Amino acid sequence: MQVGHRNGGQRGSLSEINVTPFVDVMLVLLVIFMVTAPMMEQGLDVNLPEVEDAPAVSRSEEAVTLTVQPNGTVSIGQTTLKRLDKIGPVLKQMLSERQEGTVLLEADREVPYGRVVEVMAAIRRAGITRVGMVTQLPQQ
Repeated sequence: MQVGHRNGGQRGSLSEINVTPFVDVMLVLLVIFMVTAPMMEQGLDVNLPEVEDAPAVSRSEEAVTLTVQPNGTVSIGQTTLKRLDKIGPVLKQMLSERQEGTVLLEADREVPYGRVVEVMAAIRRAGITRVGMVTQLPQQ
């Protein structure tokens, strides 16, 4: 009787996993995610206007003026809205009665910039792409 290997002297197969290809794939995926992550930031492409050099433009009677007050409430004409999800239906209804689909955004200087961005996002969600910012010339 032999003492030693079970299979009659034959060595068993090695069952080690070669992890080198796995590590290569993971490093490639890591590089891809690192390159694409900065591009995935969502935001609005806004070029802030220079107030001093901006030409004076008369307000169109067809445009809808949306006002953001210092306390954060939004007014469209005589209608005051406290929730941003109400902006879309009101704007769509008002713009359906007009030929021009422009919204003029008028924000008080005390309104935090984040609130203005939220309002602009709500306007964009409503499907309105023509948005103008209302500013005033500096006092001299």
